[in-house]
Amino acid sequence: MTIPTPSPARRPAPPPTPSQARARAAARLGAVQALYQREMGGDPVPKLLTEFHNHRLGQEIEGDDYPDADQAFFDDVVAGVAARQEEIDAAITAALATGWAMDRLDKPMRALLRAAVYELLARADVPAGTVINEYVDISHAFHPDKEAKFVNGLLDTVARRVRG
Repeated sequence: MTIPTPSPARRPAPPPTPSQARARAAARLGAVQALYQREMGGDPVPKLLTEFHNHRLGQEIEGDDYPDADQAFFDDVVAGVAARQEEIDAAITAALATGWAMDRLDKPMRALLRAAVYELLARADVPAGTVINEYVDISHAFHPDKEAKFVNGLLDTVARRVRG
């Protein structure tokens, strides 16, 4: 008896190497920063991508080194959130507790959740657990531990809904 193998389109992507994982982590952090900047100033996506490619990702800014990022991944997250923001916001809103709305979340939290939910919706090649863990880690850069637990719970709820 022959064991069927999944078609190439259904095979899971191999796990990233450690350097690829670091580059994706840097891309996620950069995407959250770019999405925050977009919300603050309304900058169009092409302008944000150019600015981050030329002046942020992999650069030193005011003594802080920004690691090299997976630019294609960064671009996908930023452009994907912009293109699907209504769908993403609906998924976030559906996972919020009764009485909560997107406008009650601060802008850095909205940027973080939008990037994460985009990955859960559109990047089936990235395991849900990886998405959740990465964005919980990023949340520590912007918020205290209580909010990191909120991010974990909300993303877990969205992941179960959209990935089954």
